[in-house]
Amino acid sequence: MLAKVSCAAVVGVQARPVDVECDVSGGVPYFDTVGLAELAVREARVRVRSAIRHAHLPFPAGRVTINMAPADLRKDGTSFDLAMALAILAADGVLPEAALRDWLVVGELSLTGAIRPVCGVLAVAELAANCRQHGVICALDNAAEALAVPGIAVHAAGSLGDLVACLLGRAAWPEPAAPWVAPVARSGLCWSDVRGHGQAKRALEVAAAGGHNAVLCGTPGTGKTMLARRLPTILPDLMPSEAVEVTKIASVAGLLPGRAGLLSQRPFRAPHHTASAASLVGGGSVPKPGEVSLAHRGVLFLDELPEFPRHVIETLRQPLEDGYVTVTRARQTVRFPAAAMVVAALNPCPCGHHGSGDGRCQCSPLALERYRSRLSGPMLDRMDIQLRLASLPAAMLRDGALGETSQVVRARVQAARDCQQQRYAEFSDGVVLTNALVPMSLLRKCSPLAPAVHELLLRALDVYGLSPRAHDRVWRVARTMADLEGIADIGSDHIGEALQYRWFDRAVAGMPPRSATQLG
Repeated sequence: MLAKVSCAAVVGVQARPVDVECDVSGGVPYFDTVGLAELAVREARVRVRSAIRHAHLPFPAGRVTINMAPADLRKDGTSFDLAMALAILAADGVLPEAALRDWLVVGELSLTGAIRPVCGVLAVAELAANCRQHGVICALDNAAEALAVPGIAVHAAGSLGDLVACLLGRAAWPEPAAPWVAPVARSGLCWSDVRGHGQAKRALEVAAAGGHNAVLCGTPGTGKTMLARRLPTILPDLMPSEAVEVTKIASVAGLLPGRAGLLSQRPFRAPHHTASAASLVGGGSVPKPGEVSLAHRGVLFLDELPEFPRHVIETLRQPLEDGYVTVTRARQTVRFPAAAMVVAALNPCPCGHHGSGDGRCQCSPLALERYRSRLSGPMLDRMDIQLRLASLPAAMLRDGALGETSQVVRARVQAARDCQQQRYAEFSDGVVLTNALVPMSLLRKCSPLAPAVHELLLRALDVYGLSPRAHDRVWRVARTMADLEGIADIGSDHIGEALQYRWFDRAVAGMPPRSATQLG
């Protein structure tokens, strides 16, 4: 007898439909699995046989053949266990096949028959909604995640025996928990913790409002890391569509808390400088998201940037430009979202004291050149905001007044982001666009520069020696400044301030920064 059960394989952050076909026939007892199944799937034969027996259900005495179609799609992981078990029971006549029609089944089985949660259920639930399936059958611990997708039903059970009883109508389906949105857990850090550094705080507020990349340079102890770690406190909560994107990535990576629904807080990732290229942008024989994707819609903080191997830093070029990562392997090509704000911190030289004015730096010109050469020009060009932080005087540390709290700054950032969503809503097709990631053609259309303002920007290309890419980045940052002020048009003052934030790329190249007033 032949039976078919629908399930899904997660490729990247998207689920693709898979049919588990089971044929039970007479002959010598044998259990075979075909259809480009990897080791974990082939090992499922042991788990499935034991789970069926511990559920006090009959296992076919003859030959059992399972085919997983399409055969050219690689199947890996343990999420196919439950579908395989139900297909065997349906083929053996224990279950009516009609009870499983139009349901996507996903779950891992233990030897005792318990249904364990798996990764990527949110992507599977989205597939069920897009394919007009009735819904998803999964583990109880995955139910809240699946219920985050509207328009589908979710049936969950704790064990194979309980699931079969519900499918046969002998027991009622357990009531799954309502979709749970993970609460925003503030870290206890506050923007007001930072004394002084008015320009740096202003620059990072602009970065937060527009989703811009930023690099902070300064001597040890000037507050670079302190500022970066407080940046998430001024970011607004995730919008619903962003929450789905972020939660889906966390689910695929296995980082979603148990029985969790949608996440609401923007991620903050801070990999160590010994991280490999694959851990940063994603990879592996079965491609998994890297740190830049895990920071999607949040912050990727790279402390001590020059200590990262240069080839690792260079892998971020495409994500910074496009907002996604493409990982190519022999059997497949996978795309991961990577619209993260990259914030980097570094010292000006190997000893950290170059330019401090106290004569403590003993680095030779050759050592300085080698240190600076670890950062390529194209990489720095992709950093919208570049600042040099100065040390604070002791008087400011002792007597400096507390600044604005994170709540106050976050309200301004939220208002600026609301302006951006209203501006691009007609063209975004439901995708959340920020000034940092909006296509330049759309920015020119929605926010053109007045001739005099554009002339100022063009003149800066000659005076500062900036690239055409930097020209566009200055335009984007200036647009965000206008949004923070609630102004419709970009003014020359916005362009001038944005140009001041291009200080570091010229300083690294050995050119002194020039005031924007010199462009007039």
